[in-house]
Amino acid sequence: MMKADPRILRPAAAVAVVLAALGVASWTPPPNPIPLVVIKTDRGDIAVGLRIYEAPGTVCNFLRYVEARAYDDGSVFRTVVAETNDNPNPIDVIQAATSAGPDDAGVGPIPLERTRDTGLRHLAGTISMARDGPDTATSSFFIVVKDAAALDYGGLRNPDGQGFAAFGGVAGGMDVVKAIQALPAKDEQIDRPVKILSVRQLTEFPSQCRR
Repeated sequence: MMKADPRILRPAAAVAVVLAALGVASWTPPPNPIPLVVIKTDRGDIAVGLRIYEAPGTVCNFLRYVEARAYDDGSVFRTVVAETNDNPNPIDVIQAATSAGPDDAGVGPIPLERTRDTGLRHLAGTISMARDGPDTATSSFFIVVKDAAALDYGGLRNPDGQGFAAFGGVAGGMDVVKAIQALPAKDEQIDRPVKILSVRQLTEFPSQCRR
């Protein structure tokens, strides 16, 4: 059974959501659970809690792709390992894309919710949006394997210093994330990309995201 990470999931009610999603029977739904999704891959499952109260725009954007099943038949195609990364601000992450690939423009770019404003940080297990310039994130996301302050606002992984939009964290399946990061790769491209079988939300679609 996947183990919830209390450092990532707050408030405590979110842990109950995870337990229920993983088949624990003795659970009473909290009044306002954070959204929970399960990313099913051919390497195993990853449960992710989404911080909708801190990063509502980014969470809603991600969930619209989930609702559209855009990540089904997508892939985890990239692994970045600090020890072999020649960037002056090395990081450890894996990156995923929809079935249309990492350049899928989807519903269009979204405003960047900076960690300066959300209070979130790129700790191990954090899910965040890939981007080029500010306000350019669309559909591709990544999961942090080791704490990476360089991805926060003020960090210089991206030279503009604006950081990336953290919007949730792994609640179970971090072993799967680490196993994917360790797969053989060339120039950060996984030799045999990990297939995403499906991404499904296990809580109701948030009212905040309804247009």
